[in-house]
Amino acid sequence: MEIQLSMLGVIVRDMPAALRFYRMLGLDIPAEQDAKPFVLHRMGSGVTIFFDTVFAVRYDADHTMRTGAGYGSLFEFYLGDDAAVDAKYAELTAAGYHGRLAPEQTFGPYAAMVDDPDGNVVLLTSDNALHAAETP
Repeated sequence: MEIQLSMLGVIVRDMPAALRFYRMLGLDIPAEQDAKPFVLHRMGSGVTIFFDTVFAVRYDADHTMRTGAGYGSLFEFYLGDDAAVDAKYAELTAAGYHGRLAPEQTFGPYAAMVDDPDGNVVLLTSDNALHAAETP
């Protein structure tokens, strides 16, 4: 069997704060989930993302939350077009979330980066420029 990515887990400090960010990003997570220590959300693409406040604490004695400005991963959310990236970046940064990269055309996709409440970096992307290059 080929290995498959089944879930992406996000260890969070404050579940309501984390879910507020991801709702603003566009995930449809019911508000009653805020009170839970573990929240599972299956996306239309088939990928499941979960938010957790207890697993690492319970099963990994060496676990510590990341501190400082560095990061080890990017969570990419494809938004479809450049205008959607611009709008979502503006909405998130206006709400007080730290913007790491204002929307711009990178060497690949049109992209922007925003920190979630736990210091994870969320990459917002579009591929308009790539499709434009394919058009004769």
